[in-house]
Order: sequence, then C-alpha cells, then structure tokens
Amino acid sequence: MTTYTVCPIPAGTLAALLTEDDGGVPAAGYLDPEGGAPLRCCLRRSAPGERIALVSYAPLRRWAAETGARPGAYDERGPVFVHTDGCPGRPGPELPFTNTHRVLRRYSAQGHILGGELVSEAFPAALAWAFSDPEVASVHVRAVEYGCFLYEVRRG
Repeated sequence: MTTYTVCPIPAGTLAALLTEDDGGVPAAGYLDPEGGAPLRCCLRRSAPGERIALVSYAPLRRWAAETGARPGAYDERGPVFVHTDGCPGRPGPELPFTNTHRVLRRYSAQGHILGGELVSEAFPAALAWAFSDPEVASVHVRAVEYGCFLYEVRRG
C-alpha cells in the first residue's frame, strides 16, 4: 500500500509569500466578500469576510530548494489564494478539492514531469496509481479550468 502526504503551503512559506511572492511582489490582502476562494495554506475554501490575498507561487522551485532537484524548464509559477492574517491550518486529513475534475501531474525526484491524468472520481485510487510508479516523487493536484496549482502530494 502506498502512503502519501498532502502538503498545503507551509506556514514559513506563507509568511515569505506575504512579504514578497515568487513574482517579486508584496501581497495585497483584501476582504473576500463572497467566500469560496480555494486557499492553498489550509486547503479549504475561504469564508465570506476572511482576509486573503492572491499571490504568485512557484511550487516546484520551492520543492527544489528543499530537495536539491533541478526542474529546469518545468519550473513555473502561478496564482494562489492564501490567508493574510494567520492561517488556522488544515481542518482535517481528507483529500481536499476533489469534488470536481482535477489533473494529477506526476513529477520525478529531479522535478521533471512524468505525466498527467484527468481525474473525476476515485481520487484515492488515482493517487495510489500515480505513486505505484517508483519514479514518482511528487504529484501536483491542479484545477482543470485554469491549470492552477491546488496542492502537492508527496510520497511517504
């Protein structure tokens, strides 16, 4: 049985992104009037009236700095919603944001894309299948409509 860890944006990374995001811009927080933004720091949707920001985030770059990987051309950055006034953390162990189609993008330990799969059901089975390949070190869960990074899943 393959075990894996769901990884929101860590607290230290969140603090750094609020000072200067991965595009070199300070975060501009705002009150979310309607709620529903997919927060990457706690992996839940925002509530109406929460203070959030949309920042630029480079998940492979951050992972590479931790692991020594060299993703090269696969390094990319994109927009993510985060809390601006402290994050309460992840509410539970369940897989977040699985209520619609998602793309699972598989990466090697070097940070190179090994493939992707569109998933609409059986999300745990799709992750188990992804990690059945011993070359897969990390899986990015992404939104289909814009390709946005939602969260990372790591082996072990």
